[in-house]
Amino acid sequence: MTPARLFSARLRTVFEDVGHWALSTWAGLKPSRRLPQQASPRLLSVGHADHAKHQELPGKKPLSEKKLKRYFVDCRRVLVCGGNGGAGASCFHSEPRKEFGGPDGGDGGNGGHVILRVDQQVKSLSSVLSRYQGFSGEDGGSKNCFGRSGAVLYVQVPVGTLVKEGGRVVADLSCVGDEYIAALGGAGGKGNRFFLANDNRAPVTCTPGQPGQQRVLHLELKTVAHAGMVGFPNAGKSSLLRAVSNARPAVASYPFTTLKPHVGIVRYEGHQQIAVADIPGIIRGAHQNRGLGSAFLRHIERCRFLLFVVDLSQPEPWTQVDDLKYELEMYEEGLSERPHAIIANKIDLPEARANLSQLRDHLGREVIALSALTGENLEQLLLHLKVLHDAYVEAELGQGRQPLRW
Repeated sequence: MTPARLFSARLRTVFEDVGHWALSTWAGLKPSRRLPQQASPRLLSVGHADHAKHQELPGKKPLSEKKLKRYFVDCRRVLVCGGNGGAGASCFHSEPRKEFGGPDGGDGGNGGHVILRVDQQVKSLSSVLSRYQGFSGEDGGSKNCFGRSGAVLYVQVPVGTLVKEGGRVVADLSCVGDEYIAALGGAGGKGNRFFLANDNRAPVTCTPGQPGQQRVLHLELKTVAHAGMVGFPNAGKSSLLRAVSNARPAVASYPFTTLKPHVGIVRYEGHQQIAVADIPGIIRGAHQNRGLGSAFLRHIERCRFLLFVVDLSQPEPWTQVDDLKYELEMYEEGLSERPHAIIANKIDLPEARANLSQLRDHLGREVIALSALTGENLEQLLLHLKVLHDAYVEAELGQGRQPLRW
């Protein structure tokens, strides 16, 4: 055996010879035949560090939670196709010393349905694909064996999903556990055993399976929450939601920081929870679909009561309330008349203190002045929110309906 020290010395000598040969060859070439030299010729390396650097496993890096939050989808066009039915079999019983065994072809299995199911863990339609194909049934077999039916394909959708077909609402999935059969599976074909009769003792007829139902559905998500915070851009709605719940929407000093609704849970004693939705900022003319008006306004329809968030540092803050109510009323009649509260935010700014008394005089009702940044007077908001929720629960129970629970 060659000693390890002698082997490494020989290997080093070989690499040095290769390097000297490369340098001499480069010098012997004519200048016109030389390639542009980017770096000095690198000798062969047997280091484990360089080897491991090129052995990294390929593949996409997992998306961060911040990037996943950007992929909020509230509209989706879906083509759903039910599973095809299996074909029936045409065969006859074969057994020794039994010449006329008779037909024994089994029926095909039914195709599987495609069902939309509400899942509370799903918050967006981003996970819904553009096409779903149900599982097909198996063909029938000999010895009266029926084909297996296709399994049901469940599509998970968030709470508050509206299903439309051709502009007509066909389902409203607003409760956890609601299901809707989006596409029916095709019926399985009949084997020749099915056509056995007294006048036809040896039928050879069998039928193929029926194709599954095909439909084009439009899914529309409307956020379901107890309270909805409505206000102009940069009024402090996201900061207020971060202050009263564990939700963490993006907060910045420029308008339209929030581009999708966020739902935060406010917890009280007795395991009572109130869902508060942060609706993206509304601008003047939103009911005419200016900006992203219609995309934002439809999320307010499912809110049981509203919280109008006003920027108290702006001049004439009472005009904000009038404009917000006007936009809601023009979008849907009666939407602005729902139970609501007026919240004057940014009371910590010096110019906001002077506008508070004028705002109360113009509105003629109670105004909750607070600061989402410093947490000043948040207790009054939480108490008033509890009062609005109790009134909603009492009204729902009085009409024989179950209130929304989170």
